Amino acid sequence: MGRHSPDGRRRRLLVPALATGLVLVLGAAAWVAVSAVRSRPTCEQPAKVLVTASADIAPALSLAARGLDLKCGSVEVQAREATSAAERLALSDGSPRPQVWVPDSTLALRRARQLGAADVPETGSSVASSPVVLAVAADVAKGLGWPDHTPTWAEALAAPGVVPGMPDPARDAVGAVALLGLRDSVKAAPEPSAAYVALLRRFSANTLGAETDLIARLPGSSDGTGTAAVTAFPASENSLLRHNIEDRTSPLVAVYSTAVPTLDFPFTELSGITPRQRPIVDALRDAVLGDAGADAIAKTGLRAAGGQALREHTDDPRVSSPGIRTANLPPAPVVDELLNQWAGVNLSARVQVLVDVSGSMNAQVPGTGLNRMQVTMQAAAKAMHLFKPATQLRMLAFSTRLDGDKDYRELLPMAPVAQHLASGALDKLAQVKATPDGGTGLYDSVLDTYRTARREWEPGRLNLVIVMTDGHNDDPHGITRADLLAELAKLRDPRRPIPLIGVGIGPDADKAELDQLTAATSGQAFVAPDPAKITDVFFGALSRIAGGGP
Repeated sequence: MGRHSPDGRRRRLLVPALATGLVLVLGAAAWVAVSAVRSRPTCEQPAKVLVTASADIAPALSLAARGLDLKCGSVEVQAREATSAAERLALSDGSPRPQVWVPDSTLALRRARQLGAADVPETGSSVASSPVVLAVAADVAKGLGWPDHTPTWAEALAAPGVVPGMPDPARDAVGAVALLGLRDSVKAAPEPSAAYVALLRRFSANTLGAETDLIARLPGSSDGTGTAAVTAFPASENSLLRHNIEDRTSPLVAVYSTAVPTLDFPFTELSGITPRQRPIVDALRDAVLGDAGADAIAKTGLRAAGGQALREHTDDPRVSSPGIRTANLPPAPVVDELLNQWAGVNLSARVQVLVDVSGSMNAQVPGTGLNRMQVTMQAAAKAMHLFKPATQLRMLAFSTRLDGDKDYRELLPMAPVAQHLASGALDKLAQVKATPDGGTGLYDSVLDTYRTARREWEPGRLNLVIVMTDGHNDDPHGITRADLLAELAKLRDPRRPIPLIGVGIGPDADKAELDQLTAATSGQAFVAPDPAKITDVFFGALSRIAGGGP
């Protein structure tokens, strides 16, 4: 509950003034980039410090930067979603690299390091916090006795007719840490494990990219799809506060859980800070961690690093103002286990598909009027509908020397299945033809693709490599089978699994070879002696690996 002022009149006056200020400041969270320039007129060579930050904290950092007295320099704050920023730090796209990164959670630092961004520290100085709450539609909360009774997560999720939703835990820290709250909410059930899986299945039905997508699905709102409204979903306290101020037609009540860690907004210095940038970075860090930062953070509706309210930042009775006691962020293996469980239930995947385009794929398939290449691509196209729209998929063709010395080339880049379907991917796949004189460069293609999958492994998703071939490796210039098996054994990580799925096409497929390769990754091989049945075999393979269907 909000704290009560001894002066009732002052309290009533505070609400509209505070709401107006927060709308102005919190609205800045949508900024793509804001600059705070404080160079003195006599400065000839100003140094610029680039800060990449999550949208919730970017306005506070900008406010703090504007108060700096810089002798010769400037600060630019760019708002970027944490997972996207982690990927850019690990795999540069050519854009300017920031000197400072303030994501919403330390989970983002772990993600960046896992992707290969070695200069990202394991931790940073927390500059603010925001509890992760269960955002419950006000009508649902009132049905549970609110405001006289504050419901628990378990009570809210058991309310009649409640429709839960989830920001994608694979990409959103809110969704990831909320899994701890869901698990805690069923600990009193007769069979907690079974109750937890059932709860995850309920949430997976309405898994969207971010909290803003779920807010668009509140009762009375419309996301343009005509889909059912959601009435309870994990969200940061900050985003809930912003929603209640900006949209009073569908208010949300914050339900807290001590089992869920807060978002901790770590201030992280990256490598490459020059001597002229160093004093600017130091000044910004000191300001953000000092009184100026505390004032800016309070204005944006965030809490101090420890979880306590910096001041009476809201009189909204649906949001708690006193300090919140929450759990610490668990070790990486615990988070990975939670996300692997989520992936198995949700069946959202990250898939690399290798398709054989060697000369033998031109062989005709009796009774179809099509060749092996055509029936295989038809199966691959149909399989896109097996995965959820958010599944990330890349498709590559392989033979021998398809791209210079490489035995493979990309057909479809890594992107959500929904994006592929909307951009004409099915038509592109229908045009793929076998290489008349190409051999089967299986081993090199599998190894390089598996290495890519390992480097890009994404928690919260079912990570897979699928290879579809009608023969066996016949590349005399490539890696040997023994060496390939040894390399796959080195890359195997049971905590971060990537099963290799082999699909043999036609009577010439080498089942024994595929069995060896897939076993090295805890995967499985499937063969369709009759290529006309490839669709059934492919669907059966994916369903078994994914745990029983889409």
